[in-house]
Amino acid sequence: MRNATKFTTAVLAAGALTLGLTACGSDKDSASDTSGPLIVAASPVPHAEILNYVKDNLAKDAGLDLEVKEFTDYVTPNTATEDGSVGANYFQNQPYLDDFNKKNGTHIVPVVTVHLEPLGLYSSKVKSADDLKSGATIAVPNDSVNEARALKLLAANGIITLKDGVGNEATPSDITKNPKDLKFKELEAAQTPRSLEDVDAAVINGNYAIEADLSPAKDALVLESATDNPYGNFLAVKEGNEDDPRVKKLAKLLTSPEVKKFIEDKYEGSVIPSF
Repeated sequence: MRNATKFTTAVLAAGALTLGLTACGSDKDSASDTSGPLIVAASPVPHAEILNYVKDNLAKDAGLDLEVKEFTDYVTPNTATEDGSVGANYFQNQPYLDDFNKKNGTHIVPVVTVHLEPLGLYSSKVKSADDLKSGATIAVPNDSVNEARALKLLAANGIITLKDGVGNEATPSDITKNPKDLKFKELEAAQTPRSLEDVDAAVINGNYAIEADLSPAKDALVLESATDNPYGNFLAVKEGNEDDPRVKKLAKLLTSPEVKKFIEDKYEGSVIPSF
């Protein structure tokens, strides 16, 4: 059962901020009015699905009034959390948040890590990474953290080699060896699944892969390892709101045995609980 409002948003920060203000704005600031519902901005899959499971099955008994708002980009949930249009968000990992805060002057902090969505390489043209032809084009997310993550995935699987010590700002210019002379097409992360018919392969974030009816556990040519993975997705709030009693209730519910079972049963390894 889905009780959420879905927004299609622009990915440019300025446009996203405007949309966040108009789409989420209310007479009361969601973050400051702790007596009202906790409004959480989330990506549709799996974040909003997990939140809606909590809303429909666990929130009432815990005394939590939870409202879920869906966003299809990686910008608006943070800008809306920063300006108080929503009380929290659930869609991102620590490297992405660190980069976002630095570039946008926001003050978003993590509360509790819930799950990991392994990043994967997908193709509708080849059955294995070894089958990629010389000069093949690979679509990668265009935000700095996810692009670096995509390149590190390819490097971990011997497809390319990156400079030693390259971090979360790696770009194709940091590639030192590219035996197949691969070309890279940088796209907004949400667009990567739609590019599969136009490129030879695409590195796709787990949530967007699932939305596109791809199974990371079954369909990915190569997939991130969950071991010591720094990209767990967490509930986040604006700094200073960590002790909001509604946020504490939601954090406890999101890391409950019931939610762990829901994630394991529904996503069958394509989303992995981090608790």
